[in-house]
Amino acid sequence: MQDLKVTLLQSDLYWHQSEANMAMFEEQIWSLDQATDLIVLPEMFTTGFTMDASEMAEPMGARTFKWLQQQAEQTRAAITGSYIVKEDGKYYNRLLWMTPDGKHLTYDKRHLFRLASEQLTYQEGSERLIVSYKGWKICPQICYDLRFPVWSRNTTKDNTLEYDLLIFVANWPAPRISAWDVLLKARAIENSCYTIGVNRIGEDPNGVSYNGHSAVLDPKGQVIYYKEGSAAVQTVTLKRLELDQYRDKFPVHLDADDFNIQL
Repeated sequence: MQDLKVTLLQSDLYWHQSEANMAMFEEQIWSLDQATDLIVLPEMFTTGFTMDASEMAEPMGARTFKWLQQQAEQTRAAITGSYIVKEDGKYYNRLLWMTPDGKHLTYDKRHLFRLASEQLTYQEGSERLIVSYKGWKICPQICYDLRFPVWSRNTTKDNTLEYDLLIFVANWPAPRISAWDVLLKARAIENSCYTIGVNRIGEDPNGVSYNGHSAVLDPKGQVIYYKEGSAAVQTVTLKRLELDQYRDKFPVHLDADDFNIQL
């Protein structure tokens, strides 16, 4: 099993300016001075966290899809982040997972943020996504999903955990950032996995401020990387051997309660 290099992009976002955001992130991606395996963008990385879905949504396969495809192909890395998609007359806060060979997978945000009336605009997702990539199993989720541990529960099959890395892409506001910090650690510990959170910075036109706190945590909940307040492009190497050794020495998952989620 090989190590996995993951690049986090923490940035301010141009409000409702897809072209400007893609140009900014493209510049950041091409500033990388080393190869990476996976690039992680924030939630709604082309627009900011907006309820103006009718104005900002794209059909699948359009501009943002093609841009992600191009970035993955050119960097030879997978790339992921969420944006607004219109499909069958409904709007989705959809995470797209794109690989260098042009193949893609999707995850629609399950828990819609009621305080912003997200549930009145977007269709909730009903299926988790677990990606197999370079010998790693990866579970990507979106922002508010972080508050719901049952949805991200790393269940056991044949005494083997379902995934190795849990990712949250987010627009998580500064007033509640302490919850973000604590919950990222909790998800890492309870799921015996590496956990990554990528949040934005800046302030949107609704007066909502964001201060980053993008982070990488190991299965013990220890911080490998953390960035507050300013833009950052950071690549972190996740050690496969260390993960496997930790799970062998402390197999807490073997004593976990068995249950099924009913939607």
